[in-house]
Amino acid sequence: MARSSLTLAALATAAVAGLDVVSTTPLSTGQSGRFDSALLTVRGGDQLVIRVPVSQEAETEQSGDLVALRALTAGSRGRLPFQAPDFRGQAPIGETRGMVYDYIPGFQANLESLDASVELAESFGRAIAAVHSLPTSVVTDAGLPVFSATESARAARTAKDRAAATGRVPTELLTRWSVALEDSALWQFQPTVIHGSLGPESFLVAGDRVTGILDWSNFKVGDPASDLYWLSSVSREESATRVFSGYNVARSGPVDRQLRKRARLYAELEIAKWLVHGSERRDASIVDDAVGMLTALASTAQADIVNPLSSDTGRVLAVDEVEQMLTQTPRSDPIAARDHANASRISDDD
Repeated sequence: MARSSLTLAALATAAVAGLDVVSTTPLSTGQSGRFDSALLTVRGGDQLVIRVPVSQEAETEQSGDLVALRALTAGSRGRLPFQAPDFRGQAPIGETRGMVYDYIPGFQANLESLDASVELAESFGRAIAAVHSLPTSVVTDAGLPVFSATESARAARTAKDRAAATGRVPTELLTRWSVALEDSALWQFQPTVIHGSLGPESFLVAGDRVTGILDWSNFKVGDPASDLYWLSSVSREESATRVFSGYNVARSGPVDRQLRKRARLYAELEIAKWLVHGSERRDASIVDDAVGMLTALASTAQADIVNPLSSDTGRVLAVDEVEQMLTQTPRSDPIAARDHANASRISDDD
């Protein structure tokens, strides 16, 4: 049974010395019931949040979140155009712990938030770019994970191989992924600081700007594209493009021309991981769901042959694919063009 906000308020007073709570309300954070949480107002008007995990998975996530937030020093936080949660204290409750953070104003975002305005979509991009522009020492000094480009490619290949072992992935997708994974140009990128668990629900927004980013438990150095894969689910392509536009303008360092292709690959491999998850749990509903998405994805990928996942050189097209492309591409008639030019010249001579 969920803990009441009054119970959580009492726990907060044990976590933060001298805390004087004057009101408390339950807080919905979109965490699918993984945490009991409450918004606390303390004397003086400041607001805090307390969260208590309700499962071992959530407990592990919260512990990782705390390590990451402690790695974000005042100096690194000053580089960010938004707030990251600021840890205030903790107290034991049962076999877990309640943790108290400063409250960040704003509403939890969703995919539709990107369609609200050009300014907000670009603010998403700038926020992500700011994280990726942090010095890698923020991560390494805290002893957090560091993954090279080679290791990122290896992890993606492992995800593909595990999905292939289920025998439920369309051959077209396995070929598509294999070509991308063997394309060395796609994996020539500079690893950066990344959030590691970004999704639309990670962002807090107010008006036309991002006010905060939550859920830092997977903070590390790795492939910046892994923080952008979720944009493949945006219904309006122009909204995703605006995020990338804001990102590219704000991002420091060399331009990563293959960033969007790797992000798309990661998005597709997320479905593959969902299939593996269902297979390992022997959950037919999850497997059927993943297979349905993979089948739809295979059809989409086949229809979009001019946008492969590999680098811009792409793959060699089959003759029938070239013929199909030619029939769909408006072409000028060289004979008609010649006759038109001759007619124009005769007219000028007259």
